[in-house]
Amino acid sequence: MGRNHHCLTMHFPFPRLLTMFLLGGTLGASLAAAPASATSVAPSNDTGMEAIPFRKLGKIVPRSAREITSSDWSIGCEVLDRDFASYAAYKSYLGPLGAKGVRLQAGWAKTEQRPGIYDWKWLDEIIDDARAQGTQPWVQLSYGNPAYPGGGGKSIGDAGPTSPEALAAWDRWATALVRRYRDRVHEWEIWNESDIFTKMTVEQYVGLFIRTATIVRTEQPDARVYALSLARRADYARDFLTAVAAQGKLGLIDAITFHGYPHNPDDLRTYEELRAVVAAFPRKIELRQGENGAPSSKTTGALGGYDWNETKQAKWDLRRMLAHHGHGVPMNVFTLSDFYYPNGLNAKGLLRINPDLSVVGPKPAYFAVQTVFAIFDHSLVLAPTKTVTARTSEQLAAYVYEHTGTRRHFATLWFSGAPPVESHCFQPVDFVITGAAFTDPVYVDLRTGEVYEIPACNWSPRSGACEFRGIPLYDSPVLVASRADLRIQ
Repeated sequence: MGRNHHCLTMHFPFPRLLTMFLLGGTLGASLAAAPASATSVAPSNDTGMEAIPFRKLGKIVPRSAREITSSDWSIGCEVLDRDFASYAAYKSYLGPLGAKGVRLQAGWAKTEQRPGIYDWKWLDEIIDDARAQGTQPWVQLSYGNPAYPGGGGKSIGDAGPTSPEALAAWDRWATALVRRYRDRVHEWEIWNESDIFTKMTVEQYVGLFIRTATIVRTEQPDARVYALSLARRADYARDFLTAVAAQGKLGLIDAITFHGYPHNPDDLRTYEELRAVVAAFPRKIELRQGENGAPSSKTTGALGGYDWNETKQAKWDLRRMLAHHGHGVPMNVFTLSDFYYPNGLNAKGLLRINPDLSVVGPKPAYFAVQTVFAIFDHSLVLAPTKTVTARTSEQLAAYVYEHTGTRRHFATLWFSGAPPVESHCFQPVDFVITGAAFTDPVYVDLRTGEVYEIPACNWSPRSGACEFRGIPLYDSPVLVASRADLRIQ
């Protein structure tokens, strides 16, 4: 019986030896080994408690954004520029989530509904409130403005400004935008997913990017500028960078943001392709995950062709987050709240909403993401010299981190070979972490935030390594860490 079926017990009669070189990019690489028996663990109920044969100690204590000094995590608060969601309705959930950044779209058409008249009130309120809650906005300049002939449209897939009149108006708005918020916003992203729509060619995007990035640099020389907000096409990114380099303007780019919505969240091909693309250019250009998340039900937009529920959403989000984090890629989770496109609900939010945009409440994914944000701040750094060797038939993802203060280690592990399923089919796995140090290690199911004691018989330090035995793993990330390095309630 495979993991894609509901099951009462799981039995894997032919395990293989799996060796992962962490941060080396070799996930799930396997080497043949002699067969060995494996004891099955019954699947959990939705809290995960039944399947974990250890004593429960409590749960991870959430941390608000104000309590976290710094991290690479941000949360999406997009589509407010088109009133597809209500910031006022969900803002009370922002700070407690623990994200240190928030992605916003600046909304030219919403701000300048009549030529030459800017109404900043809506954006002032969002930016000021987000900052007061401890999150730092990064703002995207995108979408056109039909108030001008040739000004383009207000939605994804619409053309941008093309006429001389509209481009001049865009320049004025961009200048006024950066000038107004340069004391509060330090990161600017230019346009959204032009690579999947024919209404903006590479040449058009290059022109728009250079003129806009030049405005940003003029008004705010120390600002960070993000390019592309790429949907998926690495060839588009290559053509863009080639054209920008030919004009001697690579210095305008600090980072490329990219998206990508594979059914299996551990599919990192877009990242790998982009890493090869940027390596071919002389300027060091960071890669950032600018938008990613799974829906919790049938949805419009990306991933809409699959069956979803709130359990699968939480697993997908966690795996996507930690797969990128394990490669040192800053991650923006899409999105804080569900929202309504004109053609229907986009259910990728961590919060459920009503058709009137009021909030019903948080989904399980909200609490799962909150747990990750509470643990993985900048006090944890990747430990690329540490390796994990595991005995299992499953394809496994695993990453090791070191705490900069205690010098003890954290390890995340999960089955990565298939998209997440609704059932929780755990398999006890033996693994060794070479070069790692743990003191009184505990087991954390990151999906639920629950923390369990790892009994002395299930782990032992040995020369230059720590050995763990019978640790229940499944298709959602778990964490092994020293008890003293976690806040548990």
